[in-house]
Amino acid sequence: MAGQQEPVIWMRPEQAPLGRPAERSRAEITAAAVELADREGLAAVSMRRVASVLGTGAASLYRYVATRDDLLDLMTDSTGSEYHLPAPSGDWQADLLGIARQARQIMRRHPWLPTMVMRRPSLGPHGIDLMEHVLTVLADHPADATRKLEAFALLNGLTALFVQNELAAADTGAVHRSAYLRHVAAAGSHPRLSALLAAAPADGNVRDELDVDTVIVRALVGVLG
Repeated sequence: MAGQQEPVIWMRPEQAPLGRPAERSRAEITAAAVELADREGLAAVSMRRVASVLGTGAASLYRYVATRDDLLDLMTDSTGSEYHLPAPSGDWQADLLGIARQARQIMRRHPWLPTMVMRRPSLGPHGIDLMEHVLTVLADHPADATRKLEAFALLNGLTALFVQNELAAADTGAVHRSAYLRHVAAAGSHPRLSALLAAAPADGNVRDELDVDTVIVRALVGVLG
């Protein structure tokens, strides 16, 4: 039907029903794309480059993945397999913080992932498993389902922003900005800023795990009540 969108990739067959027998799998293609993005950045991921990594032609990949957007969705969802989702402890705040800490480590392993979370969210099988886990953790919480899903979205978004800031702190521009801040603070004309920087580590990075936990807990409490 004209104008009708294609179903998400997980609702389509693994391979076109016609043609030669499958030589690759979506999982294999996805793993190659993730490895490439981890090593060279998301901009390096194209059907041609992934095919080259796999030692095949780009045309053959289209038998498994119709578009680069499909590939990006597969990549994002595949990182969800790295979560460990234990049974709820009964302390929803502690359990959600545990998820946020895991998300932070996963995003740091895949520096391209925070951008995807913020700009191109997708929901595949692993994302569904994570969402189900969050709702299980919050099963006894009196907030309605909409609030719980908002909390889930907020958890992902805040964590992605923290990781983006952490990664940005390592670039040369951030180092120069930090040096300028300390220069201004040393002049004594901005006492509150001076006090803040005096309490920070020598590298100026105040985004430690405690800071992350504090912000996330306050935000989640604000959403869930």
